[in-house]
Amino acid sequence: METAIYNPTRFRLLQPTLHSSCRSAIDMKSSSRSSFSIRGWAHAQPLVRVLVPGRTRFKCTVVRGELTDLTRPVSIVTIVGEGSSSPLKNTPWEEVMQHTANRLKWIDEGFEMHVFTDKSIHPQGKNHGNFRNQLSQCDMLVNVAVRSKDSVDWLLNNCKNIPNIISFESSPFLVHKLGGQIISNGKRNSSEVVKTVAEAWERYNSDDIRFCILVLINSYIRPVSVLKNLRAKGLSTLTCMVKNCGPQILNCLLDSNCRKALQCLNSCSPVDQVCNYRCIASYESPNLEAFSLCVLQKHNCLELDAEIPTKPIVPPLLTFRGQSLSHETAEDLFIGWLGDLEWSWRVIAGQNPAYDQFPCQYQLFYRGKAKGSFWYEPVFQVRTLDGNLVWRRRRYRVKRSVIPGTFYFTVLDNGVVSKEFWTIVDVAEDLSWGLFHYSGAASAAGQSYTGSVLVSPDGRYPGTVGAEKRIETALEKCGIKSWELYSVDNCSCEGAPLGLPEGSRLHATIAV
Repeated sequence: METAIYNPTRFRLLQPTLHSSCRSAIDMKSSSRSSFSIRGWAHAQPLVRVLVPGRTRFKCTVVRGELTDLTRPVSIVTIVGEGSSSPLKNTPWEEVMQHTANRLKWIDEGFEMHVFTDKSIHPQGKNHGNFRNQLSQCDMLVNVAVRSKDSVDWLLNNCKNIPNIISFESSPFLVHKLGGQIISNGKRNSSEVVKTVAEAWERYNSDDIRFCILVLINSYIRPVSVLKNLRAKGLSTLTCMVKNCGPQILNCLLDSNCRKALQCLNSCSPVDQVCNYRCIASYESPNLEAFSLCVLQKHNCLELDAEIPTKPIVPPLLTFRGQSLSHETAEDLFIGWLGDLEWSWRVIAGQNPAYDQFPCQYQLFYRGKAKGSFWYEPVFQVRTLDGNLVWRRRRYRVKRSVIPGTFYFTVLDNGVVSKEFWTIVDVAEDLSWGLFHYSGAASAAGQSYTGSVLVSPDGRYPGTVGAEKRIETALEKCGIKSWELYSVDNCSCEGAPLGLPEGSRLHATIAV
């Protein structure tokens, strides 16, 4: 059975060519129907699904359904050059894209990405039959590091009916095709999508590679829930801002740092967290905090929202030094070396490209004056977009979750509240290293995220083979590969603004 899509408002085919008898049926049906089942996301234009069994007798069926179908599966085929290596610590592109396929499932179980090397293109190649089958029904083809002339020629001759094709690190003859159209610089809307995708791809990290795929799905196949904040809200945003936040807007525009922050943020995609947080960390100021607190947090003028990701599900550490992990011991593990040193932990490496890559990261965990209170204060350097090196410090309130080793964190970061769920994944018995995982959301900013940090007392990797294997196992629990981690620059960290509030308390059950 073949599936084809026809858009009666444009009178052209978006998928494989239809027999004329089917086209007549579509025109007749579409004149009396306002919504139909959908195979592609086309910005609220009526579409029909035409089912064509066989190749000699044509029968057309129009199936009613919801236009914005958020649940239908999305099929993607990715072809990588045989033996090609990525810039991600020289990891093979095949492994990188297979890992991306797994991580797409964290966003939506309906996203299926099948990864093949270009050897599968050739009839004698491995998995050729499966490759041809998946290619015949895919919504999008992604080419990565495909440069072989034979492979390029085959793709040019055999992929004409695929509506969406994008190529990275590949032959220039493999042009982009999105929404059924070859992309050129004259297509303003399409070029904006391609520009966003190209900039994210060139940062070469696993989050941004997945982000590229999600943006393309959202723009040309069907809506992606975590990218809903890409859609403009219109005049209501401006009305809300002027009505509720006039003084804060004026103060921001009169402050050079705040003004630079807004200009910088305006150049970022709304869901590009790397770009957005670099702008915020570079130009943060009291006026930027007041602006964000009013426009985003108090009045939600941009009408954004986001939820803490529920995947991956990361199990916490169950025992420590032969005893079942208690809430008190879990808190002590966070407190770590504080007391013996001026900090709890120093970050060796992290996974999130927006939040874990800063130089000289110190973690300070401590119990507060009030009974049951617990706090986390990260201290880190930022190299601003102006080229300056500055220190930043945040303050999180920490609450225990139900299961020992899991916690809820809350912080007001430049006027926007972020809520996070942290898990102690593993900590060495001698406190020589630890691995912490987090999932979070800044709802008023419309952003959700996950990450993980590997820590030690001095910011250096543990030197033993046993530690390396155990860390690898802990990372696997988080769905993270070692090649995803950013090594933190801990070389020039003098003058860190450390220190604790008066009355702070430290360990309760373990000794350092």
